[in-house]
Amino acid sequence: MKKWFKRLTVALLLTIIVVAGLLYEGDLPKEVVDAKYASPTSQFLVTDSGARIHYRDEGNADGRAIVLIHGSNASLHTWEPWVRILGDKYRLITLDLPAHGLTGSVPDRDYSTAGQLKTVEAIVTHLKLDRFVLGGNSMGGGVTWRYTLQHPDQVEGMILVDAVGLPQWSMRPRSNAATKGRSGPAAFRLLRQPWFRAVARYMDPRRLVRQGLVSAYADESTVPEEVVQRYCDLTLREGSREAILDRFKSVGRRSQESVDPQQFTQPTLVIWGRQDTLIPVEVGEKFDESLPNSRLVIYDHAGHVPMEEIPEESAKDARAFLAELTAAAPE
Repeated sequence: MKKWFKRLTVALLLTIIVVAGLLYEGDLPKEVVDAKYASPTSQFLVTDSGARIHYRDEGNADGRAIVLIHGSNASLHTWEPWVRILGDKYRLITLDLPAHGLTGSVPDRDYSTAGQLKTVEAIVTHLKLDRFVLGGNSMGGGVTWRYTLQHPDQVEGMILVDAVGLPQWSMRPRSNAATKGRSGPAAFRLLRQPWFRAVARYMDPRRLVRQGLVSAYADESTVPEEVVQRYCDLTLREGSREAILDRFKSVGRRSQESVDPQQFTQPTLVIWGRQDTLIPVEVGEKFDESLPNSRLVIYDHAGHVPMEEIPEESAKDARAFLAELTAAAPE
């Protein structure tokens, strides 16, 4: 009996060692990742708290300023197609929030919603933007409407792309013909579990990254391999996995106080992919029903990130919205 138990124990230990070896992936040096994913237009703002915020200020310097915020576990790179398409006429400002992209970990470890809003404010203040259009995807959409609540005089229009809904709305995905048989990103569910966060710091993220992108796109065959690699590299950037885990510790603890949608008087473009498995299209419809000055565009053939999946079509609708803002602006 003792020999059998000893052999079993040894076998279990060997299995754990082998599995750990297969799943383990070390950090990538910051300077290596930064050199690969920074662009000639990349700039870095060091805030009063010591955070080093990566941002880009691109396009037509004389055009209307558009500030765009990425979603959870993404980076400013998600907006590159729109910057390329809209940059002929508009000034596009994108940034990496704390725990994301080339901003990564920050000294005060503030990865809360309040910290995100302070980061946007720091960039806006640094660039001396008095009035601008603010847009965001997913979590970045939540940052967009929250910032607008705090600074209504600065934001002249909102673009909500598959955005986090108001606190009083249910965002539970519903089964429909477009998403039947498909599930959302597994990483978001797992990162909310303490047991998973205990081991995720050392795991190779590739499997979860690929599954997350496949579930985010309506057509998994269109997920570019270079995008998968970018997500992996940015996750493995030194300090970023710890920052991601710190951020997810506070997910679900955000204030659930109701927000009156009638406060959002700014013209708002609501863009949604009908095949979104993360935030259902019903949330987009709720935005359009509730906001006093909104327009809803639904893409039957897109998922959670229309600006990546169908950049030309989604940017065309954004351009039309921006042109209407210009036409409606007082002399």
